[in-house]
Amino acid sequence: MDHPLPWAGPSVNGPPLLPNGVGGDPELFGALDLGTNNCRLMIAAQTAGGFRVVDSFTRTVRLGEGLHHTGRLSDVAMNRTVEALQICAERLARRQVGMFQAVATEACRRAINGRAFIERAQAATGFEIHIISGREEASLAVESCANLIHNNRFGLPRARALLFDIGGGSTEIAWIRTEAAQQTESLIGYLSLPVGVITLSEQFGPMETMTPARYRAMVEHTRAYLHEFESVHRIRSEIRRNQVRLIGTSGTVTTLASLILNLPRYARAAVDGSLLPAGSARLAMRKLQDMGLSNIEAHPCIGPERAPFVLPGCAIFEAIHDIWPMQDIIVADRGLRDGMILRMLRKASPMFRRTARAPHARHVLSTSSLMQASGL
Repeated sequence: MDHPLPWAGPSVNGPPLLPNGVGGDPELFGALDLGTNNCRLMIAAQTAGGFRVVDSFTRTVRLGEGLHHTGRLSDVAMNRTVEALQICAERLARRQVGMFQAVATEACRRAINGRAFIERAQAATGFEIHIISGREEASLAVESCANLIHNNRFGLPRARALLFDIGGGSTEIAWIRTEAAQQTESLIGYLSLPVGVITLSEQFGPMETMTPARYRAMVEHTRAYLHEFESVHRIRSEIRRNQVRLIGTSGTVTTLASLILNLPRYARAAVDGSLLPAGSARLAMRKLQDMGLSNIEAHPCIGPERAPFVLPGCAIFEAIHDIWPMQDIIVADRGLRDGMILRMLRKASPMFRRTARAPHARHVLSTSSLMQASGL
């Protein structure tokens, strides 16, 4: 599933290229995540402890806009997305990236014309894009958060971890077995919900007219998908035994953390690896409901592009926490791109140890800090 780029750089499956060879730089790795809402590119270089980002690109393309009602990707959305992908191709060529992967998720999985769009996108960019399953999506999210799962800064080791990733078209939930001594983790089970911030916003109407009743309906709609997973894996019983870490990796939880920290603008280094108390998260969600869309748009950590999807994301988060009520949530600003980069590093360097990128943040967020935050 790895592939060469147009300038004949090596694929991950191929032999590494020597620095004085022709083609891509073997020390640069690229990963592209084409989601329902965003197109994200990361270019990274290996370091002793993992990797450092040398270039990144994110654009809100809303590829899945209208998909809930039509079952198809619209021409306008596809055009926007191809433009963003061509920018990514130019950046990859400029950097001469040696190893690269690109994946597409729920919008392309679900759309009738999803595979036809991927063929069009590949022709326009010169690189392959693979539509991955919900299981693979969950597995990559786990990969990206491995060092958070095992980090002793969050207390004594736990035998289990529950990770959720709220996306535009779907939400992935991973139930994980952890081995503290070996610093390893394995996927026990996963759930890919056909519920994301775009699908909820389209299903339950415009956010400009959001009411408490409609918000509760979004929560209850999401909760209905979770009961069977709980009945199979009995996660609550492990929570009662204090054997679970809850990790959230999505724009929703990072937004909540940034609000509680009262950041003047969003800063990944301040948010990634922070610990979010459930009480603070619940209070922040209530405050966001009271703010209204115009005030959410004006908030420096959110902005007009993301504002329509904040409350649907909160509804999904609340449903997850209703079913699995944990006292604290570990916040992760990382995702599929991070997981892909880590896998490529291990494939390219067999001696590479996955200790990548210890979290920058050292914040334990509190309800009092939320109450002091301006605009909330």
